[in-house]
Amino acid sequence: MTDSAVTAGAGRFEVRVTSDSHFGWVRTRLSLERTMMSWLRTATALIGFGFAIVQYFNRLAETPGTRAAYVPNAPKLLGLALIFCGVASLLISIWQYRWTTRYLWGAPFRPIAGMTGEQRQSPVLAVAVLLIIVGVAAFLAVLLRLT
Repeated sequence: MTDSAVTAGAGRFEVRVTSDSHFGWVRTRLSLERTMMSWLRTATALIGFGFAIVQYFNRLAETPGTRAAYVPNAPKLLGLALIFCGVASLLISIWQYRWTTRYLWGAPFRPIAGMTGEQRQSPVLAVAVLLIIVGVAAFLAVLLRLT
């Protein structure tokens, strides 16, 4: 690649400080928040559904007149797998969120962010961490059969 091609390509991604670029940055930042909240909803559903499957089949096995399960550990394993997937999705989403916010608050975009101080932390990270704690507790409860 020649020097002129590198110079021409560099100007293509030049950040200009305008109201359009500022509001584009804000829309992107809010879109990132919505994406994180979607991850939270998905993880909550996975953790809750995994825990519910285990509870339902445990109660069903205790009900008089029901037949014993063909594979007795299948509901527990399925529940553990769903809870694990929920916690893993939260960890992945936090990594993705932090990586993207660092990019958006990077030096090229700082002028169009419109804020001069440190980046603001969003409450979605706190909710994600709390949900990870709940997910790990649910996983341990099912694994150790404390429920």
